[in-house]
Amino acid sequence: MKLILSTSNIMSSGQPIVRRPLFSKSNIELINSLRSNFASFQHHSSSIASSQRLDYGQWSTQEDDSLYVPTWQPTPLSEPRDSYDVTVKLFFLPGVPSSRRCKHTREAIDLVLKELGIENIDLLIVSYPGVTFDADDEEDVSADEDESADSDESEGLDAQVRTWRVLESLHDQGVISQLGVSEFSSQRLSKFLPEVQVRPTVDQINVKDCCVVPKSLIMYAKENKIELLTHADCMDILPPGTTRELLGPGKDGAGILAANAEVRPEEPGLKGDIEPQWVVKYTAVVKNRGVIENKGYFALAQLGSCIEEKPVASA
Repeated sequence: MKLILSTSNIMSSGQPIVRRPLFSKSNIELINSLRSNFASFQHHSSSIASSQRLDYGQWSTQEDDSLYVPTWQPTPLSEPRDSYDVTVKLFFLPGVPSSRRCKHTREAIDLVLKELGIENIDLLIVSYPGVTFDADDEEDVSADEDESADSDESEGLDAQVRTWRVLESLHDQGVISQLGVSEFSSQRLSKFLPEVQVRPTVDQINVKDCCVVPKSLIMYAKENKIELLTHADCMDILPPGTTRELLGPGKDGAGILAANAEVRPEEPGLKGDIEPQWVVKYTAVVKNRGVIENKGYFALAQLGSCIEEKPVASA
C-alpha cells in the first residue's frame, strides 16, 4: 500500500508551524506541517466521534492501493496562472533504487499540479540522495563524492543522468519550464552538463554559517548561465524512523501504523515495514507582490506486507 502524506497549504494553516532556524539544515517544517494537518483533520472529525481516539479511516481516504493521509483536498490558486511563479523541489530519498524515479517523478509532479490547479511548473529543482556541498571542499574533487550505498554515487553519474532524462521529457512537453539541481559543485557540474540535453538553469546550494560562495563555483556558474541560489533543506528529509514515529500510535503519532511492524491481531493499525520513497515541496509566489500564496509538501511512503487491523469500538 502507498501512503500519500500531505501538509495542505501551510500558509493558510490555522495551526502554528515551527519553522527551521536560519542556516540550519532541517526537516522541522515538513514534520510539523504534517502533524499540524493531521491534527486539523482529526479535530474536525472528532466533532461526530466519542472521546476515544479516532480511527484513521474517519479522516483519511483510500483509493485503490493508495491511502491519502489526511483526506486530500486540493487548494487551487486564486488568480490566473500567469500571476504566479511556481517552484517545486523534488527530493529523492536515500536507499531507494534510482530505477523507481521515473514513476516517482510523475507521481510527485501530478500531485502538485492537481493541488494548485495548474498545468505547468516554472522551475523544478531535483535533490539527489547523498549529494552534498561544502564550500571548504570546492577545490577537492574527492570530497565531493559520497560512495555510500545510500547515495547516487554508488551507482555513478549514470543514475543522475537517467533521472534527468525523465525531467527533460517533461520539459519538452511543457510541463516544466526550467530545471535545476541542488548541491552541485563546479566539479560535479562539469561532469554533469556534457551528459544532458536540457541544462540546469539553477544550482541550489547550502552555504553553511554564512560563508562566501567559492569563487570557482561563481565563475563556472556565470560561464554556463546558471543562477546560484541558497537553501537550508535537510538532505535526508524523511527517514524511515521519523516516518514510523509520525504515523505510529505514540503521543505525537497519527495512529495509522501499529506499534509493531509484525502481524499481531490484538494491535490496531496497519502492519508492515514503512519505506519513504520521495518528498516534494512546492511554492507559489504572486509575482507582482512577492507574496507566497501557497506552500506545502507531499510525501510518499510504501508500506510492505500491509495488513489492516482496525480498532474495535467499545460498547
